[in-house]
Amino acid sequence: MTLDSDLVARVTSALAADAPPTATTELDGGNVGRVYRLDFDGRDPVVAKVGDTPLDVEAAMLDSLGAAGLPVPAVHHADADLLVLDYVAGTSDLTPTAERDLAAHLAALHETTAPAFGFPYDTLSGPYRQPNPWTDSWVEFFRDQRLLPWAEAALDSGLPDATAERIESVAADLDALLVEPAAPRLVHGDVWGANLRVRDDRVVAFLDPACYYGHPEVELAYIDWFDAAGDAFFDAYDESRPIADGFFEDRSPVYALFPLLEHVRVFGADYVPSVEDALDELGY
Repeated sequence: MTLDSDLVARVTSALAADAPPTATTELDGGNVGRVYRLDFDGRDPVVAKVGDTPLDVEAAMLDSLGAAGLPVPAVHHADADLLVLDYVAGTSDLTPTAERDLAAHLAALHETTAPAFGFPYDTLSGPYRQPNPWTDSWVEFFRDQRLLPWAEAALDSGLPDATAERIESVAADLDALLVEPAAPRLVHGDVWGANLRVRDDRVVAFLDPACYYGHPEVELAYIDWFDAAGDAFFDAYDESRPIADGFFEDRSPVYALFPLLEHVRVFGADYVPSVEDALDELGY
């Protein structure tokens, strides 16, 4: 599918380009909209993302992460239905050296704090609105704004009632299962290979955030559960920001329930066994 002429004109105007693009190439856009690379004479290529998801929210998230020092593509234009970014060349392949660089970036990001858990506005996780009301307790925030709402929504996508009841049992015990961090810390929220651009063993850009202020363990659990990075990452992160005892054995499976439930919402019942595996590991 090609980018229609009206959108090409909007991108050209937003960039104040002298002429339309010389080439338009559709890229893999994942689950949110369609994504195109546009090449112009006399300037670096850009990416145009179009879709029904409020893309101006994605732009705001990228700006927030960039302000915190994370490398992100520059935003050139943002409307609800059109986002224009720098095109960042690279791959999604993480060598051990790149994993250590990833750890350095995330450890630095996780030094950015806020007075409460949440975010100044609701963000996005994939195609879904991610509510972020300011909340004093991390356990309360994770239970009421992540775990239980996503479990309820996943019922419409094939999550069995019995599995949802098991998740409710976990939610009831969260005070005993999780720990409150010393401070809310900024997380990217969706770190895996497809959302990274790696070049010369360095992570040069983070894409498609789902950010908010939370416990940094939620970020580490996503990476752990989905095998987004390996020992080189975790060893390097632990050197910068020590990972508390019990994270891998006890808390990572709890945090994994949230992205696994989102996978059920997006992809359907094929991901239910993964949810149940996490519950089994927790003993629920």
